[in-house]
Amino acid sequence: MMSKFKNWFKRDDKVFAQGMCFSKMFLIFVIGCFLGVLHEDLLGCIKHFYRYHEFFWPSPHKGVIYGPFNPLYGAGIALIIYFLGRKKRNPLQTFCYGALLGGAFEYIISFLMELVLGVASWDYSNYFLNINGRTTIPYMIFWGFAIMILVHLIYPFLSKCIEKIPSKIGKPLVVILVIFMTLNMIISWTALGRAVLRNKGYEPFTFIGEFYDKVYPDEYLKTIYTNMKFVK
Repeated sequence: MMSKFKNWFKRDDKVFAQGMCFSKMFLIFVIGCFLGVLHEDLLGCIKHFYRYHEFFWPSPHKGVIYGPFNPLYGAGIALIIYFLGRKKRNPLQTFCYGALLGGAFEYIISFLMELVLGVASWDYSNYFLNINGRTTIPYMIFWGFAIMILVHLIYPFLSKCIEKIPSKIGKPLVVILVIFMTLNMIISWTALGRAVLRNKGYEPFTFIGEFYDKVYPDEYLKTIYTNMKFVK
């Protein structure tokens, strides 16, 4: 029995998730979702310490209801690696592309969230060199440096680590994560959509809306989407 257990974790000859395949990119997406939450919380902690000179770890800035994940970061990281990591570039080129892509991604997501869902999760209107309050030039410079480090240092390391996962562990892991993250995003964003309708005075049309009103009321969702504001 023990030998079978050891064999299960023993690496097989087949390389798991070789190249930029779906399995590797999806695992990078999930890792990016977690790192995005960590980045937001760490940034909030630093800002609080700078203002009040005391340590305070804020509530997780999540993008979904279940788990410390922010799919916006995960999708951004996966897409950037896919498009900028396929071809060798020097770090300066990656910085320039990264700054433009990072700013464009942040701007477009902010616009779509406001247009489709009627909510705003960030507003940089009072920030220096902001672009319609959706992103800023300093943030774009930050994205350029972050993406340069991501593409040239972090991704090669992550890629090697992922490829070392035994196939008999990696394949079911990816299936489980795909199912979990898909359901998590569907539930989270439809609950958010119902919250928008609720704040506009619409009664639930079906039993699903009634379920959302009961299980995911505004007070609960505000603990998940801490920066969420409803917009007209």
